[in-house]
Amino acid sequence: MDHLKWAIFHAAKEGKLNQLKGILASKSSSQVRALTSGKVEGSTPLITASREGHLEVVQYLIVKCHADMHQRGSVVFDGETIEDAPPLWCAAAAGHFSIVKCLVQHKADPNCTTQTNSTPLRAACFDGHLGIVKYLLEHKADIEIANRHEHTCLMIACYKGHTEIVRTLLESGASVNRCSVKRNTALHDCAENGSVAIAKLLLRYGARTQQDGHGMTPLMTAAVAGHIQLTEYFSAIPETPKMERINAIELLGATFLDKRHDMTSAHQFWRRAITLRYVLIGKTLGSPLREAPTSHIPAYGNINEPKTISELEEVRSDPEKCRIIALLIRERVLGPKHPDTSYYIRYRGAVYADSGDFEKCVKLWMYALDMQRGNLEPLYPMTLSSLLSFAELFSFMQQHRSHMSSSVPKANHKQIMEVLKRAAWELLLGHDMLIKATNKDSGKCNQRVYRAMVIILHLTALSDNVLHDKSVTPEQLKESVNHRGFLLYQLRDVRDHCNRTLLHLASSSRACPLGRYPVTKFPSPAVADILLNCGFDPNVKDYEGKTPLHLAAETAGDDPKSSIATLNHLLESGGHIDMNDGKGKCILDITNKSLHPKINRTKHETLQCLASRVIMRHRLPYKEVIPTNMHQFVALH
Repeated sequence: MDHLKWAIFHAAKEGKLNQLKGILASKSSSQVRALTSGKVEGSTPLITASREGHLEVVQYLIVKCHADMHQRGSVVFDGETIEDAPPLWCAAAAGHFSIVKCLVQHKADPNCTTQTNSTPLRAACFDGHLGIVKYLLEHKADIEIANRHEHTCLMIACYKGHTEIVRTLLESGASVNRCSVKRNTALHDCAENGSVAIAKLLLRYGARTQQDGHGMTPLMTAAVAGHIQLTEYFSAIPETPKMERINAIELLGATFLDKRHDMTSAHQFWRRAITLRYVLIGKTLGSPLREAPTSHIPAYGNINEPKTISELEEVRSDPEKCRIIALLIRERVLGPKHPDTSYYIRYRGAVYADSGDFEKCVKLWMYALDMQRGNLEPLYPMTLSSLLSFAELFSFMQQHRSHMSSSVPKANHKQIMEVLKRAAWELLLGHDMLIKATNKDSGKCNQRVYRAMVIILHLTALSDNVLHDKSVTPEQLKESVNHRGFLLYQLRDVRDHCNRTLLHLASSSRACPLGRYPVTKFPSPAVADILLNCGFDPNVKDYEGKTPLHLAAETAGDDPKSSIATLNHLLESGGHIDMNDGKGKCILDITNKSLHPKINRTKHETLQCLASRVIMRHRLPYKEVIPTNMHQFVALH
């Protein structure tokens, strides 16, 4: 049956109608329904035929095979997998007008949705299929159904720059000032695209220039995107505050410098902004403009924004200062909470690293990390990305690779400890947030906790690697080890989405992938030993009833030497050799018998353990016979 499903699916995908008819001709109606509704590669014959534009196949499947019009499946568009996509959505997204008509005429729901709540109308708006948009609207497609982010059809049409579709949606009554989850409106999406024509349309239909969730107006959004004409258009609106116009011009300069590497245009924008500031306050060009507070930001080299034309001219020939000025402008105008602010600080740091100046890179990245931690919720994806970048950078430095014809310095133990400290506090806060999270948010939080745990393990391994360097004094070693122990001790009760501790992850090769320049492999006897010395329990179980010993035993076939060393560390720290997991297996049941001689069974298997196993194996009543404080010990066996 499976080979027939495969043949039918591929005949539908390739538009081979006669082949499809030949396969199904001799089948009963129930067999036909089963064969045409079965999924191959996550999709069905009707879905794939609708996606690929085979009208005759679609008609045959609907009329002769009575295929379900609302079946769901996976399809790929522009390299992205769309889950739970119905046939009508696929046809609309791909622009197959005739198939859209066929499906609607056979009672397909014009408001059917994908997993992300995207409708066929939204799919047509995305790719600019005007005819399909008009047809769906004529057949009762709901113009206001938004996706899971509350992003509407009008918003996506504006973002993609489809002017005529925007016009059609507005004429059909689309809500012009509706907000998404991030509080952006269609005018913000238009600003991202840069279309003056669409902006005029939206304003004609009553669009308001309000702020989004980051405090950005459409004018500021256009400036950040580098759209000069649209920035000028929004600036010319009489209601636009004069200071906002000046800030937009300054942002244009920062954008041209960082995104387009056009320093000449950046200076022209900044010069114009300074001139407008003088006009705004009614002072003569060149006179003292304002008493701007001095930044004194070490990460920026204590560089300040120029306040006069002469100060701007002084830095014109210094590209490095100009790039720092762009960062200062972005931080002042957008604020530290805006993602672009920390993004460009990190970008500038990465440029320094590429040129071999790792010290400046670390300073900028640390500044960006502190900015993110101070302004974003714990374990925010951007913060985790910054921590991961640090781990990768330190790993690269520690490997001491030749880079840009210069010798790469090894990672500094103080820098690693500073990042480890921030990662540990971030994980603690994130874990507390997870405990308080609703069921809806817990999955997202759990995955972030896991990512942070993996990063911390690699930072721990890096710290151990660096602290054994000859350049580290005994006093520095003692201080750093004590500091690291204090940080890790507080993470003993942190669990990931599988209820695993850091010790679980350190004991498994399958749980700790990270980055391009790993300096250690897991399971890691060294990291496990560090965690055990910090008070981690080797007998704590995850949701599958597995202890760190079980995870080490499971991966013994991948790396016997590290796994056995880790197992012995765990056993010497009080791990129970005969503790069963959720399937009733102990580590000796899991580990290859050829490795058993390397595990000192007699040293770690006590008489108490043997007695407990006999009690559990023969289901002997024990709770009324032995002390209460022994009940849990027996049950573990």
